[in-house]
Amino acid sequence: MVIINNFEEYKSHEGKQLGESEWHTIDQAQINKFADATLDHQWIHVDKEKAESDGPFKSTIAHGYLTLSLIPYLWKQIADVRNVKMEINYGIENLKFGQPVLVDNHVQLRAKVKSIVNLRGVVKATIEATLAIKDNPKPAYVGDVVFLYHFA
Repeated sequence: MVIINNFEEYKSHEGKQLGESEWHTIDQAQINKFADATLDHQWIHVDKEKAESDGPFKSTIAHGYLTLSLIPYLWKQIADVRNVKMEINYGIENLKFGQPVLVDNHVQLRAKVKSIVNLRGVVKATIEATLAIKDNPKPAYVGDVVFLYHFA
């Protein structure tokens, strides 16, 4: 894990691979809870029998937005940004989904610091986020996650 205490330390990582999270397994229980939370009960996510018999992946798959919602959790395994009064998830840019995440797949976030800008005291960090799927050469997605930090 990388520890970042201030803008200057963050800036020193610009253009570099910052690290990788631990592997996380997305199981059917997590998919079902996400379906309940978002009211998205499409059969390809929650109906195991239909997904296996009629689905293109022969398995249920995680919601794309479920995989995105893991970014804050997995990011905290890569970087410990300290001395922050407030951190805001500002946006996601240029995101492309490449592969579905099948039930019980293991995923890992890989993060590269694309840019760090100090906007009059608010630090804008753009992180290239890649969600790798274990034993799959193609990632679930690649996109730029933007965080805003108010350092103390």
